[in-house]
Amino acid sequence: MPQLRLRGGEVDGLALNYLVEGRGPAVVLVHGLGGFAESWRHNIGSLAARATVYAIDLPGFGRSAKPRAVYSLAFFARTLHAFLDGVGVTHASLVGHSLGAAVAVTYALTRPARVERLALLSGCVPGFAWRPGWRARVMATPGVGEALALCGCAALYRAAIAKCFHAPAPEEVAFLVGCEYAARTSAAARAAWLGTVRSLAADFVDRRVDYRRAIATLDLPVLLVHGRQDPAIPAAHCADVAAGFPRASARWLDACGHFPHIEHAQVVNGWLADFLVGRPAPR
Repeated sequence: MPQLRLRGGEVDGLALNYLVEGRGPAVVLVHGLGGFAESWRHNIGSLAARATVYAIDLPGFGRSAKPRAVYSLAFFARTLHAFLDGVGVTHASLVGHSLGAAVAVTYALTRPARVERLALLSGCVPGFAWRPGWRARVMATPGVGEALALCGCAALYRAAIAKCFHAPAPEEVAFLVGCEYAARTSAAARAAWLGTVRSLAADFVDRRVDYRRAIATLDLPVLLVHGRQDPAIPAAHCADVAAGFPRASARWLDACGHFPHIEHAQVVNGWLADFLVGRPAPR
């Protein structure tokens, strides 16, 4: 897996790991909370037939650096900007899953001229009624979160991930937990995860009105893909988000939980390819 050392500002010197495959228009895949680049393994090859596909480990996750930082959406967006500059990509389409959708939207709001299209899969998007649940609020409590994080183990992680699928496949759950397990469960990784959770309230609650106002002005094509049985991000949130963007459309999947790109990879790959690289993005 290639590694890029970022340049500029607060991310100067930060090492970011990523995958790259294919040739064509740039498409960047952004994972969600606790995710990693390889979680897109069912999608990269299909999209790479028509695009240059980058899948990144966000800072604090996967094998990327895990600095002491404020893991806000703005921080992740600045990291994404430095990554694109570092690999020489001036324009890209972004695909975000879960919290990665919020990162993609934040980047598009701050750098709209750099983004061609947005695809949001099971996305949690700031600016709407959705907010972190009680589990996230408990984990965000100083001291409590650290204590609970120490109790984490592979069996508990597998159980939590399995609940996010409509019909969990054991091999998929095992991969999402076991891949690079040591790096993703180190003390630095746990601190980054908690830091991200603790920033959610500021982004999704305190800045909700600002995000909603800015999203209403974002003149980009947006595709939302959502499972009707998603237990993590309700389908109603997807409908609200689709109504909030000026140029959004939604695709729905039955018998699908929180991982549409894994649970229905073939269908989602076709939708993404048609949307992202099927035709030039209108301006």
